[in-house]
Amino acid sequence: MADARTSMPRGLFGDDALPLYERTAARLLDDLRAAAARPGDRLPSERALVDRYAVSRVTLRSALAQLESRGIVRPSSSRGWFVAELGLLPEATTTSASAAPQVQGFADYAQANGLTTAGKVLSATVRPAMVPEAEQLRIAPGADLFDLHRLRFLDGLLVVLEHNRLPLAACPALAETDFNTASLYATLRAADPPQLPRSADYSVEARHPTPREIELFEIGETMPMLVATQLTSNQESRPIELTVQVYRGDRYRFRASITNQT
Repeated sequence: MADARTSMPRGLFGDDALPLYERTAARLLDDLRAAAARPGDRLPSERALVDRYAVSRVTLRSALAQLESRGIVRPSSSRGWFVAELGLLPEATTTSASAAPQVQGFADYAQANGLTTAGKVLSATVRPAMVPEAEQLRIAPGADLFDLHRLRFLDGLLVVLEHNRLPLAACPALAETDFNTASLYATLRAADPPQLPRSADYSVEARHPTPREIELFEIGETMPMLVATQLTSNQESRPIELTVQVYRGDRYRFRASITNQT
């Protein structure tokens, strides 16, 4: 169910199946081009943009953050958003199915496939980072770490047991968010400054279920489990998320495209 560097599949669906914030970013960029926007032009207020694109403020801010990361718009403290240099506006806004794989969260995948999601938080705490975690996330040992354990459901079916660890300094709102319903990646995108998942090191291995997994998934001892480990970095190539996902073997598929660059 995932590309080689993502937690969920990409490139299998048309543009209309992309996450809503990406479609909103594309629409906004199209509007800037249609209006012959010039460097320094001020965008409408966030309230006006929310109404125009019929999205939530969180989705809009994720779209603006994506355009900012591409150098297309820039924020100004207390003054709103402005168009960047014209030379940075791309000639085309298509985000095609042949584009390079991108990091995609569980909620993004569900939205792209028309599936309903649900979550059950098993624990959500802030604790000191242990040395191995600190090394992977490039933070100081003992720094505040947001530690989240959740069960994730698609259309009412339990699919994955997920363990997320993130530096709290990257997004303090993590500790105050109800992740029974909230999207982790949407929360990161709405942070100040935004934390945009840009790349990930991803690996998958198979093993037998643990006694706790047998109880949670209500499976037998012979059900294979697929364990995916992902270290995600933001737009500045800084690690922001260390995640271990445990899937039932019959509810997960890993796909990868391999190319020769020479």
